[in-house]
Amino acid sequence: MRDTKYIFVTGGVTSSLGKGIIAASLGKLLQARGFRVTNQKLDPYINVDPGTLNPYEHGECYVTVDGHEADLDLGHYERFLDVETHKANNVTTGRIYQNVINKERRGDFLGKTVQVVPHITDEIKRNIKMLGSQGDFDFVITEIGGTVGDIESLPYIESVRQLRWELGRNCLIVHLTYVPYLAAARELKTKPTQHSVKTLQEQGVQPDILVLRTEHDIPAEVRRKVALFCNVEPSAVMQSIDVPSIYRVPLNMRSEKLDEVALSKLGFDLTKTPQADMDSWQTFVEKLENATQEVRIALVGKYVQLPDAYKSIIESLIHASAYNDRKLKLKLILSDKITEENVASKLADLQGIVIAPGFGQRGMEGKFTAIKYARHNDIPCLGICMGMQSMCIEFARNVLGYKNANSTEIDPNTSHNVVDIMDEQKNILNLGGSMRLGAYKCKLKKESKVFAIYGKEKISERHRHRFEFNNEYKDAFERNGMICSGLNEESNLVEIIELKNHRWFIGVQFHPEYSSTVVHPHPLFANFVRAAVEEGV
Repeated sequence: MRDTKYIFVTGGVTSSLGKGIIAASLGKLLQARGFRVTNQKLDPYINVDPGTLNPYEHGECYVTVDGHEADLDLGHYERFLDVETHKANNVTTGRIYQNVINKERRGDFLGKTVQVVPHITDEIKRNIKMLGSQGDFDFVITEIGGTVGDIESLPYIESVRQLRWELGRNCLIVHLTYVPYLAAARELKTKPTQHSVKTLQEQGVQPDILVLRTEHDIPAEVRRKVALFCNVEPSAVMQSIDVPSIYRVPLNMRSEKLDEVALSKLGFDLTKTPQADMDSWQTFVEKLENATQEVRIALVGKYVQLPDAYKSIIESLIHASAYNDRKLKLKLILSDKITEENVASKLADLQGIVIAPGFGQRGMEGKFTAIKYARHNDIPCLGICMGMQSMCIEFARNVLGYKNANSTEIDPNTSHNVVDIMDEQKNILNLGGSMRLGAYKCKLKKESKVFAIYGKEKISERHRHRFEFNNEYKDAFERNGMICSGLNEESNLVEIIELKNHRWFIGVQFHPEYSSTVVHPHPLFANFVRAAVEEGV
């Protein structure tokens, strides 16, 4: 059995350069050559996971199939590689320290003084090597969050330094930096890159490959200068220039020979290694870039000021639009600002509406108003998680006549529904004792629209929510045309609703956006966009 190779991607100069995209692109290129690849993210923040973080702090909270709340970069990994990630693919400083402290409390260290080196670094190395220890992968590509020089990242860089010597030729380090262009001087400046690499070297780590982020082409003489000052071969200095879409990056990095250089440095004979088969990827990128007609979609949510809060939904809409030969024109609408008086103007000329997920009551009334507008005007509407629950509440209020319909919570003392019977208060949703996280099975009604969309009766989708549809109202919903078309058989929980007399009005309790990839766009998003295109305004 071939030894697993470990590739580390670090970043310098500034954050938000796209380490995750470079890591995912390299993974895609190696996968396209026939290798088994997985990507991992090490996050330096002290939160145990991003589940409690406000989306404005860290963007979307991504959920793996095994129910782990993870960094949004894992979404990029899955969308690029079309391979599911798990808890081991995302590790935070909080989890590292929590594990070490738990071991200390159990007495695992036999009374020794617990220190960053070796105890924290050993735990980091254990988590890195966990993915490769079973022999399931040829490559484990680990992205180190943060920027070289950050105090939070020091234990991770030290762990990489140690692994470099422990793994020998089975280890490779890619460093991503920024080369700014000074307009006044009309020059590209390499000094920030030099300082970034020097900082990395001071911490005992010498990069093997440099990827230079830039808005302008970097000429050969500038690359040679970087190679000379950074102790890197000229062939291992490559650029990653700005592109209109992240999905162009793997093709650009193939042109830069990132995969070839990485394989060579890891001891592979390129004459015996297949070329990367990127045909299906190329087809998608051409569809994406060559589409001329637009599809106009609204995303209604409470965190739209930061689009990364809905990263997977936006990327899923991009996938679906491309495969429908359309260019996505997305309108982000803050649900707080939607009223009965302005809803028509805010949603005018749109072909489809997505009601976004999100915890808490803020912005709910605006969502109800947008849903009512979509329902009355026969506009395709997709509700996700809280979006589906908002559909239920709006239907109960405006069709069933429960004017004060809302959601409720479980009383922790009695563990039963808290129902306010005053003023015909109806509780359409129940609050579960804990969140449903990860993949759950769902059975679809054969005569339903979703059965036709999925093309099968049994599906599995990822969840992240506390509230559930209250089955006490299921019969009333269905008598009035809102079909509960997807159920979890084990718990009899409603997973999908769809409106019978509407051309496309579907709410799902789960998050289909987590499962949409470049090669396999999610069928719900693809069909939603198709409905918008075929019968749009």
